[in-house]
Amino acid sequence: MAVAVAAPHAAAVDAAREVVAGGGNAFDAALAAAGALAVVYPHQCSVGGDLVAIVRPAGGPPRAVLSIGAAAANVDIAGLRAAGAEMPFGGPHPITVPGIVAGWAEVAGFGARLGLKELLAPAIRLAEEGVPFSPGLRRAMADRMDAIRADPGLSALLLRGDDRLVQPVLAGTLAEIAADWRVFYEGDLGRRLAGGLRKLGSPLVAADLAAHRAEVVAPLTRVLDGVTWHAAPPPVQGPTFLAVLGAGDLVGASRRARRTRDSLLGDPRTGPVDLETMLGGDAAPGKEGPRPGGDTVAVTAVDSDGNAVTLIQSLFESFGSGLLDPGTGIVLHNRGASFSLDAGHPGRIAPGSRPPHTLCPTMAITGDTVVALGCMGGRNQPWILAQVAGETVGSDDLAGLLARPRWVFDGTRVLAEAGTPGMLAADEIVNGLHDRAGHIQVCRLREGDLAAAGDPRADGLGAVLGE
Repeated sequence: MAVAVAAPHAAAVDAAREVVAGGGNAFDAALAAAGALAVVYPHQCSVGGDLVAIVRPAGGPPRAVLSIGAAAANVDIAGLRAAGAEMPFGGPHPITVPGIVAGWAEVAGFGARLGLKELLAPAIRLAEEGVPFSPGLRRAMADRMDAIRADPGLSALLLRGDDRLVQPVLAGTLAEIAADWRVFYEGDLGRRLAGGLRKLGSPLVAADLAAHRAEVVAPLTRVLDGVTWHAAPPPVQGPTFLAVLGAGDLVGASRRARRTRDSLLGDPRTGPVDLETMLGGDAAPGKEGPRPGGDTVAVTAVDSDGNAVTLIQSLFESFGSGLLDPGTGIVLHNRGASFSLDAGHPGRIAPGSRPPHTLCPTMAITGDTVVALGCMGGRNQPWILAQVAGETVGSDDLAGLLARPRWVFDGTRVLAEAGTPGMLAADEIVNGLHDRAGHIQVCRLREGDLAAAGDPRADGLGAVLGE
């Protein structure tokens, strides 16, 4: 079987290559790559983060996998409000239950041929033997050096004075997950993690981990020019992507959709979400949400049978909360920073509530073509994707498409890479390709032919394996 895969680090593509050679399909390739990224890209993702995916088994309908962790059952909301008007961005309080591990298991259940023992073997080896620091990791370290120095776990990992990322404790954690992923939530591993969280000052306890479940739902859809686009529903900002897709004035449409998202996005499990207004892209009043840095990785994979997956796993900010639990080797995310302390906001913090989420994987299907598309880029993901999405279906040069200059919002300002079409009036022009413009990964099956491309802003690639 041939499999197209794209990821932001070459080691992740190598992990996918290994499992494809062992008989794996697109689901296996994506999961092996995702496991490897949780080792080699600790600034952007970790076992301590969340996962959102769009998964399409060959011949079946796409489904959205939302493995998004919730706030602690005993979260001290009054204490948080007393400490400030907004959620803290780092430290123990914005740590929510990590959802990645349950997400891996859910994606595997759609048709992976191999078990987690085989799929995580490359990641375990990378953690044991080490891998050179990537350029992207070094850039993130420079940006967050104060946070790294302040945390004993991160400083021990990253400031040893050599150029190899060696993580024996994380290797042991991954080995436990590979043997039985449930131990992360209900077994000894989960109890040890809960103990480490307590030492760090988090209100999360073992019962919060045990309560976590990945959610599988129908994705939101929009048909544009004969192509059906699929995106994840709230608490994910999939409706924001669908609202701006194909807009003639993309910057203007994105400004409106961004305000709407910031005002209306929340967890449908714990409060009403006005999905119709979000999908319409109409402007709603609201203030700017938190602006993360490195935050996420996207992995896409499609195989010759038509299986397809686009998944994103994250930490939100570079190195997440800025905390690493020494007992498990896990870097912990800060997804809870997106909660609102306003009791009337749909994204308000509440016991067991999931935070508004930036992850925005998408999939396009038309006739005999399927495109798996995703990107890093935090709150800018909808318009980063919208700048290339329509062309991914028919382009014969996916790599060139991803290398094209793009724009993003920096607060209310527009930041554009030099040469971005129509950006003469941008507030800031940067020379060359910039991390803040996102790392897009794309794979496609079209009329029996596979293609893949990885964003040149990252450290990875796209490749067709097993041909």
